[in-house]
Amino acid sequence: MKRHIEQLHKISKKKTRQIIGLMSGTSLDGLDVAWCQFSGSGSGTKVELRGFETVPFDENFKNEIRRVFAKREIEFQHLVLLNVVVAEKHAAIIMDCLKKWNISPAEIDLVASHGQTVFHAPKILHGLENYPNATLQIGDGDHLAVRLGIPVLSDFRQKHLAFGGEGAPLALYGDYFLFSKRGENRVLLNIGGIANFTFLPADGDPEKAIATDTGPGNTLLDLAAQQYFGVPFDENSLLARAGRVDERLLDILKSDPFFKKPFPKTTGPELFGKKYLENAIAQLPKGQPNPHDLMATLSQFTADTIADAIEKFFNKIAPNQSANLPIPQSTNIYISGGGAHNPLILEILQSRFPKTKISKMEKLGIPGDAKEAVLFAVLGNETIAGNEKSGQRLGGLPIFSMGKISLPG
Repeated sequence: MKRHIEQLHKISKKKTRQIIGLMSGTSLDGLDVAWCQFSGSGSGTKVELRGFETVPFDENFKNEIRRVFAKREIEFQHLVLLNVVVAEKHAAIIMDCLKKWNISPAEIDLVASHGQTVFHAPKILHGLENYPNATLQIGDGDHLAVRLGIPVLSDFRQKHLAFGGEGAPLALYGDYFLFSKRGENRVLLNIGGIANFTFLPADGDPEKAIATDTGPGNTLLDLAAQQYFGVPFDENSLLARAGRVDERLLDILKSDPFFKKPFPKTTGPELFGKKYLENAIAQLPKGQPNPHDLMATLSQFTADTIADAIEKFFNKIAPNQSANLPIPQSTNIYISGGGAHNPLILEILQSRFPKTKISKMEKLGIPGDAKEAVLFAVLGNETIAGNEKSGQRLGGLPIFSMGKISLPG
């Protein structure tokens, strides 16, 4: 045991650290694997992305996860078994990536694993008075560490909960340390299954920085594409462009109380899933909409709720903004996630913010598809090597280390 603790101490003192960040999101597309080289920590963090792969999951594996994903009633034994199965799957993928990159596990200092979310239950969703915020990710860190022979940090979201957060989004730490820039308000928008944004203030004040979910990203769009067209997603928005927005359905979709809740807030497919869409459609006087119209409406729904949230946020912090300039002129938006590849959503967002520059995350030096995996690597680096002063706060919560340490032996 002592030699492993000494190993972690040595890693913390290294000039550069090799850390692999892992991310598997609510879309269940696959595992993002980011090989990162770090120097420094906190606001002095420097990262070089040395390798990145998104390894798709096969349909059998996706279906195994879907048996427990975002469901209140499940076969509990299956969840217990999947905790190991997911870890072993992730370990095999990492080993394949290392082989492709021609490096050995011994050259990697640490793996920072998000795991696979199977149920997200902030109080804003479950509404149970005597119960706290909660969330559950599987893919056990001990199994990963033993299979890889590398120390693993995992289960990051529990510390956020313990300090009074909702367990998501966790992007704020990495976003603030890597991407803050004096003189420029930055909105880092990530459109995954759920959409979220991080606000980084131009004055660099960590208390003003915030990360919040906005509502659905790709989750309902992908669900409809799979159900009505038999394809995994709406490539190049071709399905949506063949339809027209159903304004009645759009109003119904936007009517959920979540959209009126204060920032920061978090949500998931537990709310914005199949039942949400079915309930909305059931309220239409004419019944089932044309599938292309449905895709157009869901695209508008995602883009509108993102834009509404950003505008509402800036109206709160800068209430004297001109109606012709919904967010301050010194603000730029940088977009990542699967939704960054949806041209219709991008067009709608640009039309809502015509005088604001919307760019891909690549402009800031990190590919948008890799960003979330890199951010978990940042969290791992911070836990091992961070030296932030006690009492500092970021986005309304103390700065704290996250992740449970699993040793390889």
